[in-house]
Amino acid sequence: MRLLAFILPVIRLYLVGVKVLLYQLLNKSFSLPVFPKQNGRVAIVTGGAKGMGYETARHLMSLGMHVVIAGNSEEEGVAAVKKIQKEKNEGKVEFLYINLASLKSIRQFVQKFKDRGLPLHVLVNNAGVMLVPEKKTEDGFELQFGVNYLGHFLLTNLLLDTLKKSGTADSCARIITVSSATHYGGIITLDDLQGRLCYSSHGAYSQSKLALVLFTYCLQQRLTARGFPITANAVDPGMVNTDLYQNLCSPAQLVKRPVAWLLFRTPAQGASTSIYGAASPEMEGVGGCYLYNGRRTQSSETSYDEDLQAELWKESCALVGLQDEGHRID
Repeated sequence: MRLLAFILPVIRLYLVGVKVLLYQLLNKSFSLPVFPKQNGRVAIVTGGAKGMGYETARHLMSLGMHVVIAGNSEEEGVAAVKKIQKEKNEGKVEFLYINLASLKSIRQFVQKFKDRGLPLHVLVNNAGVMLVPEKKTEDGFELQFGVNYLGHFLLTNLLLDTLKKSGTADSCARIITVSSATHYGGIITLDDLQGRLCYSSHGAYSQSKLALVLFTYCLQQRLTARGFPITANAVDPGMVNTDLYQNLCSPAQLVKRPVAWLLFRTPAQGASTSIYGAASPEMEGVGGCYLYNGRRTQSSETSYDEDLQAELWKESCALVGLQDEGHRID
């Protein structure tokens, strides 16, 4: 049974991967239209120092936004800022340290940002890890669940009050959360979210990405119910040639190299749907969507389970300690 529990997530993930590659073989990557300038708007992009996060930060800054790159490597963050600044666009870009594997670091980041007195119009939850060996965060959570999902869950909730103040009825603040097609094969087991019974790096990754979609839908329902000027959408970037694949096993790495060269999207192409969700006039006031290749599409059947959304939200609040801090949208 343990062997089966380990193998099934691997099969599900790679089947999803094959479907995505077939789609990318037969369909062109979404091309971003020209968006109006958005001077004065402030954005935070987690994992914005490299890969899709870098391309997202770079493009939002080119639109005139003040972009805060949030990452766990000051060296990479400072280098990314210098590189973007060379393009001499109208916007601003800076780096602030955050470690999404530490609840303390997340709270410190939010406090530093709030101390600046800046508004916040766009939050892009982009950072993530994939297929890592079994490890735990500083707070004892399974690493992929902790970084990809719980870290962004806490970050988003702690920034909601700033987002509420920054959005208006005709210009909503926007939350963009990067999920993955792997969520279609994800399974949420509420009594074993940490994968302690039988750890599978493939299953843990798929679970974290499904959790992000469930969170996005639940968040949008709660924001709408209270009439807050914020929209929340999930994004699927497709299969993109980034460093995320460094944890593939050796045989998979050998196969991945030629396949990636032929069929994977570039980081800029992968970032295009995140940028669309964050900046497109077409997405004004539109929330609760799953965006793929620049279009709204259906996410997994499980992701629309409102009871599961609510249960996961409640459990997540307990795990990160939000139940006593008044940040929940009840």
